Amino acid sequence: MSTILYSLVKSVVKTGLYGYHKKIVISGLEHIPKDKPVMFLPNHQSALIDVLLIATDCNRKPYFLTRSDVFKGKLLKRIFSYFQMLPIYRMRDGRDTLSNNDAIFNSCAEILNRGEALLLFPEANHNLQRRVRPLSKGFTRILFRTFEMYPALDVQLIPVGFNYKHAAHFPDEVTICYGKPISARSLFDGNDLNTSSINIKNQISSSLENLTTHILIDEDYDAILNRLKAEKVDFLNPTSVNEKIKVLTQPGIDSSNMPVSEKRKFNLFSWLFAFLNYPVIIIWRLWVKPKVLEDEFLGTFRFAFAMISYLIYMIFVFAVIAIVFTSYIAIGGICILTLLNLWMVKYALK
Repeated sequence: MSTILYSLVKSVVKTGLYGYHKKIVISGLEHIPKDKPVMFLPNHQSALIDVLLIATDCNRKPYFLTRSDVFKGKLLKRIFSYFQMLPIYRMRDGRDTLSNNDAIFNSCAEILNRGEALLLFPEANHNLQRRVRPLSKGFTRILFRTFEMYPALDVQLIPVGFNYKHAAHFPDEVTICYGKPISARSLFDGNDLNTSSINIKNQISSSLENLTTHILIDEDYDAILNRLKAEKVDFLNPTSVNEKIKVLTQPGIDSSNMPVSEKRKFNLFSWLFAFLNYPVIIIWRLWVKPKVLEDEFLGTFRFAFAMISYLIYMIFVFAVIAIVFTSYIAIGGICILTLLNLWMVKYALK
């Protein structure tokens, strides 16, 4: 029963993700070992959306390291534990809580020793900037604890690059690129943990820089980004974008700041979509969206709100049509509305 419920929730979330996004492209799934301990190490841009996109399509059933402040109340703890989420404690949670990480690191080592998968974000924060940020030592500490407890074990590190067309907008497009596995054991020297940590972080960082758009922060970031937008590069293709960045950052190339208008052109289907889903959209725009203080969370909150509110809205529409006409007409009506919405998300909305 437990496995059935997990699979059901996964299927519902996956269906929602593919209905919410205009396009989801996944590459490199063949690189993921099916019978070895794996640590997924993605760049982090769009809060919980990043987690869900990996969890629903990575062909493994990963455990997740999650910020501890969401584990409030017994019910939430039980729900998060069921979905294999483990709390990780940070300095902002209080210095006295950091000691709890020792037990979490042991749990992670045991998970990996069982040949299972672990997902954590090595940047240790999220940001919409199109670059790979410096990696923290957290994931290397987990690796070293694992090797300390299980000296014969190797762990396959899988870098994962997220490439959103525009993570804060709807509908969005995203490419998830899984890199080739890296043997953590081959980079580990038990007699020199500091050098081992540096080597592992450098290897993962280098891989991530090839799997996602990477604009160096010491360059004129805004100028380069505006040039990329002005030339309408395909942010879903990190290889071609990074090649373009190399050209723009060559000596003698003018990469002066070119303002790019983010104003969207008039789109008839956007008005039609808003009209057909007016109650959902007006609640989102006037009540929910203003409460989202960071753009990195917009996708997550919009997706969660859409999953819940759209179901309620469809039930309401069904009830009204069934009362006025018949239940058969109501079923036909919500089917047509759902298919029309899906078509607009995939092909008509900008």
